[in-house]
Amino acid sequence: MPIPERKSPLKIFVATLLILGTVGYLAFTGVRDNKDYYVTIGELQGMGNKAYVRHLRVAGNVAPHSIERSGTNATFTLLEQGRTLRVTYKGSEPPPDTFKDDAQALAIGTYGHDGVFHATQLQAKCASKYAPAAGAKTPTAAATALPAATR
Repeated sequence: MPIPERKSPLKIFVATLLILGTVGYLAFTGVRDNKDYYVTIGELQGMGNKAYVRHLRVAGNVAPHSIERSGTNATFTLLEQGRTLRVTYKGSEPPPDTFKDDAQALAIGTYGHDGVFHATQLQAKCASKYAPAAGAKTPTAAATALPAATR
């Protein structure tokens, strides 16, 4: 009866190391290539040539009367601490309903050599929608105003 061959532990170790190394390399390069850098408008304008090769997220408030819509696309200006950034949005979906003058917006895309931010995704929220109404009690004030028996 022939004796079955035993696999060398060295071969198994080398194969495992090769597989883990390949998976690690693919994970690292995939994360690096898909990473979005969050920057302010001031940081973006001071990045130099690095700004043109990275996928970025830039936030600011939509300047009043700057929105120009064309189908699912839009062009507008973001404001942040006295700085402005012209943004063109070309996405597969129209801008969200909360995308209005003075809304907080987050543009995701790339910065062009033309000085315009080219967004492929756009998120917006209307700050006034979430602010308490004038004269309304805050939850803690309302809780302290209740009689002790109902708390």
